[in-house]
Amino acid sequence: MANEPHTFSKLAEELVGDFRGVAFDEPRKTRKRPTLALAGLVESILNQHQIGRDSAEHTIRAHWPELVGPANASYSHAVRIEREKRLVVHVAHSVVRNELFMHRAEIVERIQKLPGCAAIKELNLRAG
Repeated sequence: MANEPHTFSKLAEELVGDFRGVAFDEPRKTRKRPTLALAGLVESILNQHQIGRDSAEHTIRAHWPELVGPANASYSHAVRIEREKRLVVHVAHSVVRNELFMHRAEIVERIQKLPGCAAIKELNLRAG
């Protein structure tokens, strides 16, 4: 902390600004936070969004034709996992949606057998 410059209060900054004739543009309720290292911030974003890492969503998308069959896979797409247990699937055709709805328990069982996907408990089929 010896290398960091001294921080003044907002009142002191306003007084110095008035003395020098420089307007103080910061809103009064703004709170200054310490500057974070960019490497730590980037790493937290990479972890949060699973960039460059295997995730359950990637595994499911890679195996989607095997899970639902090639005909159904051409009209449906696994989108995301909500609340760590529900897989959202967009389905473009109503007949395929009904087919997936009828076999959703079997599909969930197949998904749970994939590595890292044991937490998936249900499918949410949406038109799209």
